[in-house]
Amino acid sequence: MQTRNVDVAVVGGGTAGLNARRSALAYTDSVVLIEGGIWGTTCARVGCMPSKLLIAAAESVHAIERAPGFGVHPEQEPRIKGDEVMGRVLAERDRFVGFVLEGVENIPPEQKIIGNARFLDNHTLEVGELHIKAKRIVIATGSHTVIPDSLAKFRKAIITNDDLFYMKDLPQSVAVLGSGVIGLELTQALHRLGVDVRLFGHSGRIRPITDPKLRDYTEEALNEEYYIAPKDPITSMEEDGDKVKITYTDRTGKEAVFHAQYLLAATGRRPNTENLGLENTDLELDSHGVPTVADRETMQTSVPTIFISGDASNQSAILHEATDQGRIAGANAGSYPEINHGLRRSNLSIVFSDPQIAMVGDSYEQLQKKYGKDGFAVGEVSFTGQGRARTMLRNKGMLRVYGDRKSGRFLGAEMFAPDAEHLGHLLAWAHQMGLTVDKMLEMPFYHPTVEEGVRTALQDLEKNMKKG
Repeated sequence: MQTRNVDVAVVGGGTAGLNARRSALAYTDSVVLIEGGIWGTTCARVGCMPSKLLIAAAESVHAIERAPGFGVHPEQEPRIKGDEVMGRVLAERDRFVGFVLEGVENIPPEQKIIGNARFLDNHTLEVGELHIKAKRIVIATGSHTVIPDSLAKFRKAIITNDDLFYMKDLPQSVAVLGSGVIGLELTQALHRLGVDVRLFGHSGRIRPITDPKLRDYTEEALNEEYYIAPKDPITSMEEDGDKVKITYTDRTGKEAVFHAQYLLAATGRRPNTENLGLENTDLELDSHGVPTVADRETMQTSVPTIFISGDASNQSAILHEATDQGRIAGANAGSYPEINHGLRRSNLSIVFSDPQIAMVGDSYEQLQKKYGKDGFAVGEVSFTGQGRARTMLRNKGMLRVYGDRKSGRFLGAEMFAPDAEHLGHLLAWAHQMGLTVDKMLEMPFYHPTVEEGVRTALQDLEKNMKKG
């Protein structure tokens, strides 16, 4: 058994791990990066990038279908070639992954260790026949998709988004199980690309929306285009030849049957911490067996010399969050015992549906817990009659903004709106700067733009704050 002594060991070669390694190197050259699986990031390989490629293809079809509303009539129906759609998705996905792998290849060989790491104690990792004695350790092991035990019997039909983005052709029919970000994005994209699809949820709500009024509006709006049932209406599932027969109660209360070629499990992701030997450490674990973060601005765990970042930390599974967490964890692992508080940005999450969904700052649910029912005010705008949205035939959506009645400070927003990815950024910057609603209304709003809807919502919020 060989033993190697290092200052910092980073376990995991994804977004968080790569950033942790880079930051730790600013303080010490004695850093190793350990990876037992595929090098690279979930985002580039099976997450945000391939999904956006699929969505872009779906949007091109939808633009053709929407063209007659402008008086532009295509001479023939669009013909979707699934193999070409997936061919571009896979080719561009591999290009993005290639950039990541190129960076990994440039890491000096002595700083890379291939194998699965397991803790033997707070400072010792076992990787095959090698023992690594590390003064500080960063856990950045990422996450994996979860397939419920109830679906195990359908092993031939069950897939995840990981599997979808290795297919060479579009499937014929898919039942998407889960009404979260992945479920919403893929259901709409597949539907627009001609796949027969149904979305069945379990939580009873469209995630990540927490505002009841916005949630109900969004569910109704999406159901105008394709079938979505956030609360599980399935009464039975059974194999029927090479498909799965799903019997469910539809929105009218009648029994319906859907035959799915695939069951796409979009039921969330779980941190990769099960086989790390955490029981051999002094780490405090949460109810899911994940190390708790003692301070989110330092990414320290209950053991001061062990840090955690990215999806493994069971916080926001978003690329920019993983990047920030990795940078903070790596820098503090490198500089220890000197610990610095890193920048944690205002919450910003986006679902690339159409219209898009965006969450900014504190959610409605969080504000109810902090302020109570009457401690904060709400402003609202509908995009049904909004000028710029109507010119584009994208006049569907709602924006809800929240403010502190006492201080006048902008607290957050939830929206289902055209160009929500841009509106979300605008509002996230205002939130991070701690602006009041009055100050936000002093900012310029050009006409005609979708951003004018933000001004209308803020004006409504300002009025309601004064009422309070």
